[in-house]
Amino acid sequence: RYRQVKQMMCQLMERRSQLLSGTLPKDELLQLKREVTGRIDYGNKILALDLVVRDEDENILDPDRTSVTSLFQAHKKAAQTVTQRIQEETSPQQNVLSCSAHRAASPSHSLYLCVRNFVCNIGEEAQLLMTLYDPGQQRSISESYVIRWASTGVPQDLELLNNLKVIFTDLGSNDLKREQLFLVCQIIRVGRMDLRESFSRKLSTGLRRPFGISGERGV
Repeated sequence: RYRQVKQMMCQLMERRSQLLSGTLPKDELLQLKREVTGRIDYGNKILALDLVVRDEDENILDPDRTSVTSLFQAHKKAAQTVTQRIQEETSPQQNVLSCSAHRAASPSHSLYLCVRNFVCNIGEEAQLLMTLYDPGQQRSISESYVIRWASTGVPQDLELLNNLKVIFTDLGSNDLKREQLFLVCQIIRVGRMDLRESFSRKLSTGLRRPFGISGERGV
């Protein structure tokens, strides 16, 4: 029993480090939180300690704000869950499958992007906005990586020449299961309202206008 509890404590400390890292996506965070609370309830059960009842978000129920009936139902559900977990833990086949799944699982995933060059005849400054896009949901699933390009055809910050790199982090398992995923690059022209404006006139400056878009499928 001592070795069993020691192993569970080591697992809890490892999960705690992942929770405090702040790099987990929301779905992975909730799943890991449920795993941690389930492991705690399992340990309390085998040590003959009190069973802690929780809500759907794995937060401890406040007896002063929860009715007796709700507490009873939550306690009954928690007891059934712990009993089922003990049966699964004691099953040799299930134990092997759980260990294999744990080794194969990753708390989060990342996508590394390196931009080598950008060639487009704009004539003015430009901004490149790169983001991950799900066409099924018709929305972006990441923040945009912004590259500021000078009218001379090089990055505005010359120190970033050949060093335009970004990592899209916090990609959960559900993101890997998406049917399609695109890397989209939006080109924004920054300058005059109209490129045909004569230089003899007072020019409008600093205006951001859509210029083009490109996408790469199968990220």
